[in-house]
Amino acid sequence: DIDSDGLSDRMEFNFGTNIKVADTDGDGYSDGEEIDNAYDPLEIDKIKLGKRIEIDVARQELSYFLRGVRMDTFMVSSGVNNTTPRGHSQIYNKHPRAWSSYGLWMPYWMAISDTGKYGIHELPVWPNGQREGEDSLGAPVSHGCVRLGTNSAKLMYEWAEVGTPVFIY
Repeated sequence: DIDSDGLSDRMEFNFGTNIKVADTDGDGYSDGEEIDNAYDPLEIDKIKLGKRIEIDVARQELSYFLRGVRMDTFMVSSGVNNTTPRGHSQIYNKHPRAWSSYGLWMPYWMAISDTGKYGIHELPVWPNGQREGEDSLGAPVSHGCVRLGTNSAKLMYEWAEVGTPVFIY
């Protein structure tokens, strides 16, 4: 991070910002601050950058993108026997701690089906506090939801808004 703006030089290259200037567009916010808040660091006007989530079921990975730039990738557990629905979806609703009909809490719930049957969430928790599937990330084990680890689930919950596109393949 040559210019100490909070955005790595690699990400500066990916977003087209100046690696030697902390505030490429001169609007008073560092390039890193703007990317952290999903604003275009190349425009003085507050223009939001497009977000999307992609879930690769074969690889058991979730990646998230800002203006087409992959921000990070996390290991997931999807549904056994191809129960995770494929195709284009979106985040329909969010709840910090949803209750499952299977008798488990699903922290950081983000619905990816309009019926609310499937979602992205943290590893589920039994009512006694035991976490389900801590060693199962990377393998399909759920009833169709996409499970994330604890840190990545919270990050995704805070990053994605209702309406964020989700592509599952």
